[in-house]
Amino acid sequence: MRISYFAWVRERMGIAEETLELPQAVATVRDLVSWLAARDARGARAFAEPGKIRAALGGAMVGPDAAIGDAEEVALFPPVTGG
Repeated sequence: MRISYFAWVRERMGIAEETLELPQAVATVRDLVSWLAARDARGARAFAEPGKIRAALGGAMVGPDAAIGDAEEVALFPPVTGG
């Protein structure tokens, strides 16, 4: 699965995207964020406040309890403000 990072999430991860094979236990966006946070120091830094993370599956905004299923891409980013 391709995971794309945007804004300060990308800066903290140090990469714009990566392709990962997710463990079977990672079924939802919330699971993914928790797994990424526990994986290494950069993930811990990027996802220290999981409530601030927004996600899109295949370009559609979803909540933290959304099932990842067989999505090809998950995008993770901070809240977006207009201006």
